[in-house]
Amino acid sequence: MDAPAKPGHDGMNMTEILKPSEIGHAAELLRAGELVAFPTETVYGLGGDATNDRAVAAIFAAKDRPKFNPLIVHVPNAGAARPLVTFNARAEALAAKFWPGPLTLVLPRRVDCRVSLLAGAGLDSLAIRVPAHPIAQELLRAVARPIAAPSANRSGHVSPTGADHVIAELDGRIVAVLDGGPCSVGLESTVLDLTGAPAVLRPGAITAEQLTAIVGPLSAPGGGTARSPGMMARHYAPARPLRLCATSAQPGEAWLGFGPDAAGATLNLSPRGDLTEAAANLFAYLRKLDCAPHIGIAVSPIPERGLGVAINDRLRRGATAVKGA
Repeated sequence: MDAPAKPGHDGMNMTEILKPSEIGHAAELLRAGELVAFPTETVYGLGGDATNDRAVAAIFAAKDRPKFNPLIVHVPNAGAARPLVTFNARAEALAAKFWPGPLTLVLPRRVDCRVSLLAGAGLDSLAIRVPAHPIAQELLRAVARPIAAPSANRSGHVSPTGADHVIAELDGRIVAVLDGGPCSVGLESTVLDLTGAPAVLRPGAITAEQLTAIVGPLSAPGGGTARSPGMMARHYAPARPLRLCATSAQPGEAWLGFGPDAAGATLNLSPRGDLTEAAANLFAYLRKLDCAPHIGIAVSPIPERGLGVAINDRLRRGATAVKGA
């Protein structure tokens, strides 16, 4: 495959702008693990293969995202969502009414769900939606895999509603942006948590009144766990205590290593010290070590730079949660 990006004046690769007629090429890039921004009716999403740990980790890196908040996973229809999450009667009614459309549902993750644990921040739930934009629909059908897609901008910046906004934010950080013109809604999707009593986690184009007409009274979001983007709380915390900045394991501990100096580690997030690889492995490795006969998990020091900031944030939250349990 020809390189999709062209060298820029600073020596970095420039992000390619694709026409709607090049959806097939965009789909090939996504299946290959690359990042491609694409239009939805709400804002432009920064798309990556949600089943590919490294692609999901690359999303966090491209956005300079300081925490592993859950990402919204996009699928072309409710049928494509069913292998990933468990629907209840409320979810069925909402999907029938508002999908495709600007509504994200947070639902219990299926045991056999193939979406990366990193995309859901290691939680037992998943935020999922069916976008209405025709280009997004065609792209999702062509990829035939769930696509994780937060807004295509640097973390904390204004969300993009045009391809030029994406270029201004992410040029050289992603391979391509699929130009579908301006977004019709221009506001992020409403996020509704259905893992318990219905609660709006993020207001958006679908109003509380519209939701109440389908599911009845809404509850206030519960504290503790962030089940959607834009919420501050801890993520998946292991049952066993985490000991951070460890250079070796104590008796009874598993050792989660990082880098070439962690010889003898039970598992190594990245033997070569690659932070993107480490982020991709983080949640899966924590789950593997959170079991007998281990009484605790010692974690090697992680550099406080790039994705290391997000990894350390996650580890500190997990360690604090266990101590306060």
